[in-house]
Amino acid sequence: MESFLFQATIYLAAAVIAVPLAARLGFGSVLGYLAAGIVIGPVLGLVGSETQDLQHFAEFGVVMMLFLIGLELEPKALWDMRHRLIGLGGSQVLLTMGLISGAAIWLGQPPGSALAIGMIFALSSTAIVLQTLNEKRLMQTGGGRSSFSVLLTQDIAVIPMLAFLPLLAVRGGGATAPGGAGSSEGATTAGANAQAAISVIEALPGWGITLATILAIGIIIVGGVFGMRPVFRFIHRAGLRELYTALALLIVISIAFMMTLVGLSPALGTFLAGVVLANSEFRHELESDIEPFKGLLLGLFFITVGAGISFTSFFAAPFVVLGLTLGVMAVKGVILYALGLIFKLKSRDRWLFTLGLCGAGEFGFVLVSFSTQTGVLSTPLAERILLVVAFSMLLTPLFFILWEFLSTRWAEEDEDEAIPADEIDHKTPIIIAGIGRFGQVVNRMLQLAGFETTVLDNDLDTIQLMRKFGFKGFFGDPTRPELLHAAGLDDAKVLVVTMDSPADVTALVEYARSHRPDLHIVARAYDRNHVYELYRAGANDIVREVFDSSLRAGRYVLENIGLTEFEASELEKAFFKIDRSALRELAELWQPGVPIARNEAYMERARALNKDLEFALSAKYDEMRGLDTDVSDDEDETEGATGSPMTEDRVA
Repeated sequence: MESFLFQATIYLAAAVIAVPLAARLGFGSVLGYLAAGIVIGPVLGLVGSETQDLQHFAEFGVVMMLFLIGLELEPKALWDMRHRLIGLGGSQVLLTMGLISGAAIWLGQPPGSALAIGMIFALSSTAIVLQTLNEKRLMQTGGGRSSFSVLLTQDIAVIPMLAFLPLLAVRGGGATAPGGAGSSEGATTAGANAQAAISVIEALPGWGITLATILAIGIIIVGGVFGMRPVFRFIHRAGLRELYTALALLIVISIAFMMTLVGLSPALGTFLAGVVLANSEFRHELESDIEPFKGLLLGLFFITVGAGISFTSFFAAPFVVLGLTLGVMAVKGVILYALGLIFKLKSRDRWLFTLGLCGAGEFGFVLVSFSTQTGVLSTPLAERILLVVAFSMLLTPLFFILWEFLSTRWAEEDEDEAIPADEIDHKTPIIIAGIGRFGQVVNRMLQLAGFETTVLDNDLDTIQLMRKFGFKGFFGDPTRPELLHAAGLDDAKVLVVTMDSPADVTALVEYARSHRPDLHIVARAYDRNHVYELYRAGANDIVREVFDSSLRAGRYVLENIGLTEFEASELEKAFFKIDRSALRELAELWQPGVPIARNEAYMERARALNKDLEFALSAKYDEMRGLDTDVSDDEDETEGATGSPMTEDRVA
């Protein structure tokens, strides 16, 4: 027990120390976990042979991750991906297997071993790549979606690979997997029962195994569609929050076990279950229950990968290992880049796709172990392949960092290759920069009131959709000075800046104010900090994008908690006037680049203003309770200009 607690302390302490440091340095959590494993394993020797057993347990994080990804995909979305799954993913697996197998034969390996090596290196790291894509918010990019399609195809391909490997075995090979499987004398009754169940499945004829596989998939689909609702209702009646977590874990673990029984990938089975449950009302409940376990187990898996790297074997032939690692990644990279060209991925997406998937993956460990047990690979060769797999996984997060470093250059290349901006042949006194969900409402209101507008946006699809509805707009980047002047900046009366990017909004306001001190600028702000930035930049009217809707929601709550519509409306107006007055005052104390929590003057005044707000609202409520319904409200909302472009009655 003491030994277990000591090991748990080491692993958790390594994660808690290394990952925040890596994230702060911009390396991402995956590289932090891998570095933590290297430190506590090969460097300090605090953990040892138990990492291999722990790794098998930690691989369950990959299973949970695919379940959560499945929850985000509706069956229709998966069907829409079929061309990428079959074309892009299938081509990558087959081409990589062929080229690497050919290279292995050229290096002197027998055909059977060479084909096994090709299978091992055809796979990429689902855990590292998807975790990094999610962390860096790249999953919805073209490169991210293509990477996911290939990874899903690879996970599916593991099944026929495991079925095919025994056919390549050399009789009498009987090698032991690297690290040893350990004695079976200590097997538990549960483990013996599970092994017996697997033996029963394996003893079935071919048609029986096929039928069992179809039955298992059918149980997942039918159970997900018809069985979840009554089960969740049953759990709900107990009124215990922890039972939801237990049910979520039961779903994932039982499906993984059932897939293992019929010889399918547990990750594939749980992914299918997630897709089936994607449209259910329990989706968000399952996500919140599984997410903490997924993150912890994935982190543990990455640590065990780092801790399991044998630097002793590496230093025995460092140039050979590094050469093989870079060679494998180069071959995969060429194939991936070529496929990116064929499937017309953009420059940055193509490089993200290539650099993210050129490494090996965690399923490589499984295939190496299985190949050794069946005699396809010799033990010394398997140990060297394991090193190459581990080092390529270690390099994968570094390649993502390389992609981020170079992406600015690719962005410039993409701009050069981009569709040219429209020629603006129509100028009006009102320019609207950005026509997303915010700008559309402003534009429609102005046009319905009889005013013409000049709309600029750098999203071609949005501009084309506007034109189909009869609204005129021009394609181009509103932050480009030449486009602004072509749109009539020199003669316009009002500039409305409603773009999604806070940085672009601020930059555009600064430029417009520097060239037109007399121009009236209405700007969309993301939050309070952005309000202060736009105040410094020179905007006249600054509108926080969710402030008005939040006020309206608060008024609805007041109306349904016991106040009359008049009372709720008056409190809403009072809060609006007092808050914007306070915001104007705090804008003078705000310091660019200084976190608000470290700005003592700001914090002190904010606390005082908050107390004043509470007192004022309470007084307003007491006043209304003591007056008749014919109370006249002072609608004067101008509390005096200060000479600044932004007056306090113009901040929402």
